[in-house]
Amino acid sequence: MAASMATHAAMRSPWFAALARLGYAAKGLVYLVIGWLALLSAVRAGGQTTDPQGAITAIYQQSFGKALLVVIVVGFIGYALWQFVRAALNVDSEGDPKKDTVMRIGFAVVGVTYLGFALAALRLLLRNTAPQGSNASAQDWTARLLTAPFGQFLVILLGVVVLGVAVALFYQAWKRRFERYFAVGQMNAVERKIMLITGRYGIGALGAIFIVTGLFLIEAAAHHNAQQAQGIAGALATLAAQPFGPVLLGLVAAGLVAYGLYGWVEARYRRIGA
Repeated sequence: MAASMATHAAMRSPWFAALARLGYAAKGLVYLVIGWLALLSAVRAGGQTTDPQGAITAIYQQSFGKALLVVIVVGFIGYALWQFVRAALNVDSEGDPKKDTVMRIGFAVVGVTYLGFALAALRLLLRNTAPQGSNASAQDWTARLLTAPFGQFLVILLGVVVLGVAVALFYQAWKRRFERYFAVGQMNAVERKIMLITGRYGIGALGAIFIVTGLFLIEAAAHHNAQQAQGIAGALATLAAQPFGPVLLGLVAAGLVAYGLYGWVEARYRRIGA
């Protein structure tokens, strides 16, 4: 009870809202970098297909990169804490206990993921150690699961879950379900339009990446080969290797740029709290 009361009190404080908003802004910046680099790759103007870990490294290598990375570390910690609060207090309840349980588990997983990103960025700052990429991470975890009892089944199940997340993202984008998280009354017509365009396109692009990563997990399980598992960087590279690959990569990359801009809209207008 005391922990719950403390969590409620923290959530209502201005510093917590500021920290959560900084988290959305940091996430937006990282996805802008991922999308921009992939877009440059699609039009043969340099660039590369990368992931949040690669984007963190790219930011670190720029002028004022260290200062930006400090902001990103703090922002990611704030974003992770906000996800943990959403999970613990059921802040964004759908009104359906089963849906709420699934969503709360998802928020907790996202929180752990971004806490991992924050620690990776901190190691880069303190030790100049580049973070492990999403491909290597996906392959490591897949290899561990495959050696566990019922490992193939577990990896297939994980792939199906990832595909389910992709479907949920497409549904959220198509039905504009994300709109309910915003203080729409504080937005003018142009701002609301930007929120809708970047949200629908950006979340849809993220769904496309989840489709590819989910299929790779199922393929890795079917062939009992963890090396076939891929993260965000691998999913983007796979799109680039398809017929009309530059077009496919360009569309998804532009969507990731939109998702980055959407993160900045969230930083400004997303409702933080109950």
